[in-house]
Amino acid sequence: MGELANCPNCGELFVKGAQTVCQTCFQEEEEKFEKVYNFIRKKKNRTATMSQVSDETGVEKSLIQKWLRQRRIQPGTFPNLTYQCERCDTQIYEGKLCLDCAGDLKSDLQQGEVKTIAEKQNENKRQQVYFNVDQENKWRN
Repeated sequence: MGELANCPNCGELFVKGAQTVCQTCFQEEEEKFEKVYNFIRKKKNRTATMSQVSDETGVEKSLIQKWLRQRRIQPGTFPNLTYQCERCDTQIYEGKLCLDCAGDLKSDLQQGEVKTIAEKQNENKRQQVYFNVDQENKWRN
């Protein structure tokens, strides 16, 4: 069962589930989606940029980017519709990060993994140390 939340667009109370906005705002978004999709479906508009689509349809760029991220609009079919990488603002077609940022993140994770493995090996070495106490010479100075 969903939880109660306020709609981020209008502030109305709704049950949050698969939808992230209230029913009224959801219907408005669907109408805008139909307007955008009908515009870019025309052959002459398939190469339109984000700004051109936004200007011609009156739909906010952020909403179009949301649909691109959700893959409701396929970037392969509309090559000039891109959105920004969440880390460096480079224009990308899919995912959340550009290739450079994804590579940086991957190398950082690998370095962290190497450090973790080295720390575990050092801990194992410390645990394997055997201390021999000479009972006879223990109290002698």
